[in-house]
Amino acid sequence: KMSEEVKQPLPEDLVPEEQAQPAPEEQQPAEDLQQQLAKAQAESADYKDKWMRCAAEFDNFRKRNEATRRTAYADGKADILLKILPVGDNLERALVHCDENTKKGIEMVLRSFRKLLEEEGVEEICPVGEEFDPAFCEAVMSEPAAEGVEPGYVKEVFLKGYKRGGKVLRFAQVKVTG
Repeated sequence: KMSEEVKQPLPEDLVPEEQAQPAPEEQQPAEDLQQQLAKAQAESADYKDKWMRCAAEFDNFRKRNEATRRTAYADGKADILLKILPVGDNLERALVHCDENTKKGIEMVLRSFRKLLEEEGVEEICPVGEEFDPAFCEAVMSEPAAEGVEPGYVKEVFLKGYKRGGKVLRFAQVKVTG
C-alpha cells in the first residue's frame, strides 16, 4: 500500500508554473499602469504649479489693490484739506479788521482750525528770512536786495503754504529779494 500512496504536495508546490513567471501579456498591462501613473503625476505637478502661480498672482493683486486704496484715500484727504485752507486764510484776514469781541471769537475758531490741520499732519510753510526754495515757495514778486542783504531770500509771505507728510499741498506765495 505504500507504493500506492501518493506524496501530497506542499502548499508552495501548488503554485502553477504559469503563475510563477508572469506572462508577457500580463507585463504589458503593468507597464501601461506605470505610464498612466507617470502621466497622472506629471499632470498633478502641472496643476499644482498652476495653482501656486494663480495664488501668488491673486496675492499680488490684493496687495496692489490695497496700495491703490490707500493712495486714493490719502489723495482724497489732501484734496479736502486743500479746499479748506482758504477758510483759514479768510479767518486770519478777518482777525486784522474786527473789533475786540469779534476778535476773540475768530481767534477761537482759528485755533480750532489750526488744531484740525495739526491733527491731520499738515504743517505751515512760512519761509520768511530763509533762502528761496522753489520746492516749497512760488515767487510772485521780486524786490531789489537792500545793502547788507543777500539776494534770493524770502522777504515777505503773501499766502502761507502748507505741506503734509513731505508733500506740498499749497506752495507759499512770497516776495523774494533780487
